[in-house]
Amino acid sequence: PCPLCCPQLEGLCSFLQLSTCPEHLLVRFCSWLLALSPDLSYTSAAILAEQLFLQRVLSLCQPPSRHLMAALASFCSKYSQPFCRVLVAAVLREPGEGAEQTKLVCELVEECLEPDGVRLVLSQVLEVPLSEKLLPVVQAVLGRQVRGPPLPPDLFDLLVLTLCRQAPAFATSLGYAKLLTAVLTLCQSQVR
Repeated sequence: PCPLCCPQLEGLCSFLQLSTCPEHLLVRFCSWLLALSPDLSYTSAAILAEQLFLQRVLSLCQPPSRHLMAALASFCSKYSQPFCRVLVAAVLREPGEGAEQTKLVCELVEECLEPDGVRLVLSQVLEVPLSEKLLPVVQAVLGRQVRGPPLPPDLFDLLVLTLCRQAPAFATSLGYAKLLTAVLTLCQSQVR
């Protein structure tokens, strides 16, 4: 059995100081994780996503380094569900602007996540009150529709319903207007 599937994983991460290890080592560690066989369990991957990335991402005040971006991309490409449940959910719930975090989530949506991860990100966005900060994330999800499978009808309907309900709050928002244009343009086949 995989040595990282034990209940002591959080203690091991703390002992190894993974949350503060240099970012170039983080890339190596993620490469090693991806080579493990069998794959990590969902719980182990979620713990590692939290230990390796959460504080680094939440404390970003400038664009992530190429090392951090490479580590994030490699980890979320294989473990997108636990990654999104831990990291993306925390970014979405974080109060305030969080400009660098939002840009990071958009980049992961546009470049790294598989279609099921992209759908999960959208469903997570729709679970929290819509804000200016989240509009670019929805825009990034819609941008993926050009290159990937369309959103499931129930998720698309929930998106449209949410946008309609929130319209008064975004009466003067250019971001909201762009998002509505994207919905109408990119998802013509789904707009009834």
